[in-house]
Amino acid sequence: MFFLAFAPTGFAQTEAPRKEFTYGLNFNTNGGIIGGISLRSSKTIQDRWQQFWGLEIVEVKHPKENKYLGQGGDIFVLGKTNYMYVFRPEYGREYMFFKKAQESGVEVNAVIGVGPSVALLVPYYIDYDVNEVGRSGNPAQQRDIQRVRYDPVLEHNKPDFIIGSAGFLTGINETEVNIGAHLRTAVSFEYGRYQENITGIETGFLFEAYPKKIILLPQAQNNSVFTSVYLTIYYGRRK
Repeated sequence: MFFLAFAPTGFAQTEAPRKEFTYGLNFNTNGGIIGGISLRSSKTIQDRWQQFWGLEIVEVKHPKENKYLGQGGDIFVLGKTNYMYVFRPEYGREYMFFKKAQESGVEVNAVIGVGPSVALLVPYYIDYDVNEVGRSGNPAQQRDIQRVRYDPVLEHNKPDFIIGSAGFLTGINETEVNIGAHLRTAVSFEYGRYQENITGIETGFLFEAYPKKIILLPQAQNNSVFTSVYLTIYYGRRK
């Protein structure tokens, strides 16, 4: 079916052009509570076929990330050295298995999409007591709290002296760009009440690969290949 998705489309009777625009929230097994957002513009090219251009923006987290409470009452992730934000521009096709009735029902589509993956690695910064006057330090000594790029292996390997996370914008000027590629396969279920309104869910599998390992937690296993199962809740309009 995937080979047919990208085959020439001139052999079947076509309908009048139909355009759609949708936006949605993404939930996936590599993200947090909300993985990211998605945008998609689609056009009918054949009786049951649509082509689309899309963009997905997500945060990818290491499966072994654990949050802790620092001395200052702020949360930090022990051992984390980089945030990872991925932009996924994409081209794909949808095949309609079941068409929605005019004012009700469910439309079921198979989805395949491919495209580049642009991963932005933003260094993880923490507020750290460099004089190490924390829970196990010398109470007579003054604290010296500095905002530093987290090095959990050599310099900042004593969690008791971590005050908290400095926030993702702190290291944004040191962002490293990694270019990879991704492939998704999915099934979508549209159940909007009216023909011009779009409401639905898409669930599927995403495979993503980069030329080198992406380091998120240096003391854990890091990978160049990421796989995830995802669910996107989307809304939109067609005309």
